[in-house]
Amino acid sequence: MSDPTPIQPRNSTALIVAALIAVYFIWGSTYLGIRFGMEGFPPFLLNGFRFLVAGMILMVILRARGTAIATRRQWWNAGRMGVLLLVGGVGLVSLAERLGVGSGVAATAVAVVPVWIALISGLFGNWPRGREWIGLGIGLLGVLILAQEGDFQASPAGMALIAISPIIWAFGSIWGTRLDLPESSMTTAIQLLTAGVVMTVIGPLLGERIVATPPPEAWVALVYLAIFGSLIAFSAYIYLLKTVRPALSTSYAYVNPVVAVGLGLTLGGETITGPVLVALPLIVVSVILVAGRRRDREEPTTELTPAPLAQEEAA
Repeated sequence: MSDPTPIQPRNSTALIVAALIAVYFIWGSTYLGIRFGMEGFPPFLLNGFRFLVAGMILMVILRARGTAIATRRQWWNAGRMGVLLLVGGVGLVSLAERLGVGSGVAATAVAVVPVWIALISGLFGNWPRGREWIGLGIGLLGVLILAQEGDFQASPAGMALIAISPIIWAFGSIWGTRLDLPESSMTTAIQLLTAGVVMTVIGPLLGERIVATPPPEAWVALVYLAIFGSLIAFSAYIYLLKTVRPALSTSYAYVNPVVAVGLGLTLGGETITGPVLVALPLIVVSVILVAGRRRDREEPTTELTPAPLAQEEAA
């Protein structure tokens, strides 16, 4: 076991706030961006292209700055984490939207990530206690109610993908912080490149083809997803995972559904049914209970104080 290089306190709070804003609002908008992008690109190719573009841009910037290349083990670790987060997480959500699940509904379902974070943390010796179990129960109730929503009733396969996606994302987030990884930006670049390659290979194997020239809105969505959703927001998330407690790094789940639902209603022409209106507040309450309790149990530091994470090499 070894401790990573200590976080420098100067400007750390400002960086954390900026990273939180990115994952709160940019990621909330990517659900609608994916829907627009899939008007010209199939889901795995859309995400494969965006991750490759973002990863190459970031890698070029890092090499120009003289950032050290990761070791072979670090490449392997970061690549595996990237596949879990981006292929298993983002890729499955995109496929669910392709099957007819609305962007606001998808974001509401994925909001249970902090609940899964709490459960998966138990696999590493930190099981939920007290109020967390109440939050988990409320979150499960919210998901069961959400399953009655029209999009999920019309697409059981979409419902299954949305249910699996946050579990994979949560596992990758917790497990990845225990690996020997390069510094945050290099970790992000490797994850984006690895996931981009994997998804551009998987897409054609699943029969994905671009049969016509994508419309302008699909190209705009692809650029937005690559620059903002991947290069900026995903980099911010990896930074948060390595500098703050899990409860704070996954708190984007409070805001993402609200942003996604609002954009889906105003810009996407989507409609929200009764189950979503009931499930959304239940899931938010669940996340508050789970995340709030975890903060109570951990060290008595301020909400924005970075907490170094112990790292260990993978077997």
